Amino acid sequence: MTWIHNNNVACDGDLVQLVGRRHKSHFLRLKAGAVFQTHRGELMHDDLIGKPWGSRLESHTGNPFYLLQPSLADLVTEIKRNTQIIYPKDIGYIAMVMGIGPGAHVLEAGTGSGALTTAFAFLVGENGRVTSYERREEMQNLARNNLARVGLLDRVNLKLGDAAEGFEEREVDAIFLDLPNPYDYILQVKASLRYGGYVGMILPTTNQVSKSLQALRANAFAFVEVCELLLRFYKPDWERLRPTDRMVAHTGYLVFARSVREKPDDDED
Repeated sequence: MTWIHNNNVACDGDLVQLVGRRHKSHFLRLKAGAVFQTHRGELMHDDLIGKPWGSRLESHTGNPFYLLQPSLADLVTEIKRNTQIIYPKDIGYIAMVMGIGPGAHVLEAGTGSGALTTAFAFLVGENGRVTSYERREEMQNLARNNLARVGLLDRVNLKLGDAAEGFEEREVDAIFLDLPNPYDYILQVKASLRYGGYVGMILPTTNQVSKSLQALRANAFAFVEVCELLLRFYKPDWERLRPTDRMVAHTGYLVFARSVREKPDDDED
């Protein structure tokens, strides 16, 4: 069972988000009799259990908190991690372009901390599945814990393995490579991806993008797209509306392509 449910109130065992001053968020699993401690005071879990979502509460020192169900973006952004994660601004576009939805089988190479894995697992639903390959056992264990925390571990098959050795799965709907050298593994992707299926990747430099484009063309991938997404927030003050001081700008180049049966001609898009 995921952290999202249709109850109108917070229940014992729920993963909740407490948002305090300046939008500072805290995530906790409700447990009868437990105490939530922060530098802005204490809250008894018993005082949260049974409260409607959106309720305003106060700690014993009088500091306000709002009780919310965390969104997918909240959980991905705040996930426990040892490496850089893929940001929600990129995850949303990746999912839309690659058709990640209920019932899909998605393969991922480079599990990392499991941020993208978490999003994929949520999006494919109870009838879909995610297969995620990772070389480092310590990273896989971290991802496993992060997935279990939000109730999505049963939708993911975590595998220790190197992309260079290929993938056991066949006729996969979509494959995403979060690796520094995805261009070296396009043959392995081709073997596991169904025709018409999507491959996607995220890369920090144009040099890596160029190598990936060459490998995609050489291995009969078409409808290639390269983009980057920039996100700028605004201060929500109707009297002084202006951009915030910081901007989540370049996080990586996104590359997408679809597997086809014949190599495209040089003049085809």
